[in-house]
Parts: sequence; C-alpha cells; structure tokens
Amino acid sequence: MDNACLFCRIAAGEIPATVVVDGPRTLAFRDVDPQAPVHVLVIPRDHHSDLGALAAADGELAAELLETIAQVAALEHLEHYRVVFNTGASAGQSVFHVHGHVLGGRDLTWPPG
Repeated sequence: MDNACLFCRIAAGEIPATVVVDGPRTLAFRDVDPQAPVHVLVIPRDHHSDLGALAAADGELAAELLETIAQVAALEHLEHYRVVFNTGASAGQSVFHVHGHVLGGRDLTWPPG
C-alpha cells in the first residue's frame, strides 16, 4: 500500500466509498464525480501506477480486474457500457493507481448526436 495514494487508502478502508464489488484482490466503487448515470471505478487492491505497470507486473491480476469490470456491468444491468483506462497525466489520469472507469446508463456513442 502507498499511504499517499487515494485509492490505496480507499482499498484499505481508511476513506469511505460506495462499494459495488468487494473482492479479495479487486474493488469497485462509485465515482464521486460521475460522468454518466452509472460511473464505477474498478481497481486492484495492490498498488500499480497504471495499466501498463499492472500488465507487466501481474497479468493474472489484470485479468481479474477485467472480470470485476464485467461483474460490475452485470450488477448494474448494463447491456452496453464503456470502459476507460487513462494512462499518464496528459491522457487524463489524475490518480496514479490503475483504475478502469465503467460508464453506462445513457447513450455513449461518439460523437454525440
């Protein structure tokens, strides 16, 4: 655990979150600033800075992260959904603990309209 990392602290139960899936190696919780009617963040409990770091260190955990994403979609009754992993500050990553955004509950086609 990185004591300075927001998501490590959420995974440790030090900071409250609205949990959707609480697994032994992954955690899914609602985003505090949702960008869609359903916006859930899915993280590994172990600290990895981004998706590339996770894939290089523990491919099995990366697969578990994807399984948790699918579980979130099923629990939220999402037939269609988007998953976003931002990697690096210039790509929009603001918390440097790998996390997937599960977005759904509205039309997410791009461009809109």
